[in-house]
Amino acid sequence: MDRETRVFAESHFGGLEGRLPSRVCPKLDRVDFIEKPDSFSYADFFKGYLLPNLPCVFSSAFTEDWGSRRLWVTPSGKPNFDYLLQNYGDVVVPVANCGVQEYNSNPKEHMALRDYISYWKEYIQGNYSSSRGCLYLKDWHLCRDFSTEGVFTLPIYFSSDWLNEYWDALDVDDYRFVYMGPTGTCWSVNICGRKKWFFFPPGQEDALRDRHGGLPYDVTSPSLLDSRLHPTRDGCSPPLEVTQEAGEMVFVPSGWHHQVHNLEDTISINHNWVNGCNLANMWHFLQQELRAVQQEVIEWRDTMPDWHHHCQVIMKSCSGINFEEFYHFLKIIAERRLLLLAKGMSPGQAEGGEDTGLGPQQAAFDISRIAEVLESVVVHPDFQRVDTSTFSPRPEVLLRQLKEAVAATTSL
Repeated sequence: MDRETRVFAESHFGGLEGRLPSRVCPKLDRVDFIEKPDSFSYADFFKGYLLPNLPCVFSSAFTEDWGSRRLWVTPSGKPNFDYLLQNYGDVVVPVANCGVQEYNSNPKEHMALRDYISYWKEYIQGNYSSSRGCLYLKDWHLCRDFSTEGVFTLPIYFSSDWLNEYWDALDVDDYRFVYMGPTGTCWSVNICGRKKWFFFPPGQEDALRDRHGGLPYDVTSPSLLDSRLHPTRDGCSPPLEVTQEAGEMVFVPSGWHHQVHNLEDTISINHNWVNGCNLANMWHFLQQELRAVQQEVIEWRDTMPDWHHHCQVIMKSCSGINFEEFYHFLKIIAERRLLLLAKGMSPGQAEGGEDTGLGPQQAAFDISRIAEVLESVVVHPDFQRVDTSTFSPRPEVLLRQLKEAVAATTSL
């Protein structure tokens, strides 16, 4: 990030004065297609898509050097089953059954990759039909379990990735996934195959809800036309549709409701992420999640000892994170940014990470975003009920350090 981009970004958030960005997006009739890597900079992406929270598609030229596009794919553009079996055949992977719906999602099982590929071959030979239903490999943590050298290179546009930076620092987990599946299964790079995307801008998903407040399992279902089931459906504009070809990369902005279908046998690499541009959205989401949990167990509030603590435990089990872990997430990213500013290095070089080339301006921007959100966190009544006596540093101390750093970097 250069200084001009940082000033532009801080002006954007300064104008919001702590509020969330508007959920009303500019009316779009298409998703932009970015064709040439050499004429599209990080600043172009940051100011044109990441900051305004708009989707875009990158051409296959951005991923043409990836080893997975060469090794995982046959000359005819199909999955290279022989290579995958030879290199990953004994790996146990998660597989979802698209034909079964449980709580608005698909049940999962685990099997060796060779068994899944055996099923996939049979599915293809059976004219894309099987008595076992339509299975697809989902959320395989390839990057956590194997070196990604020769598989893919993280594009600089997505290198400000706090979520995976946090988990990498803890050496526990990650949010980088490989998906594989046959035709008809449901950020994302297609290594091979084609996908159909349906995008709904933030807020539009509310018009899709049924009379009970639930979101549809399938946005193409004819049941959405039934006004008795979906009384607000007429208030939803048609989705933006994108067909993603092999090698292309889709940027899915924060808060955009979307649905994806495989049009062909497909392998994709997907990457969930959080950074300074959508940190406030993450904090807003966590507050909503806690309120939902509290509402579900409100009848035991006066009789359950330590009710507020139990709500945080339930929230962690449902959402994977609670207020305590959110603070630790902010703390780790903040400390890494403070360290690299002190040493004058780029964000990716902190504690041995790969150099992203984003530089101290990105670090200064990140610190300003963490400071603003942390200021909201520490005054939240439910966070104040969290026992922070063993936290190091204490939240108020970290907030003071961040504010001092923000002041010191104004002339950077």
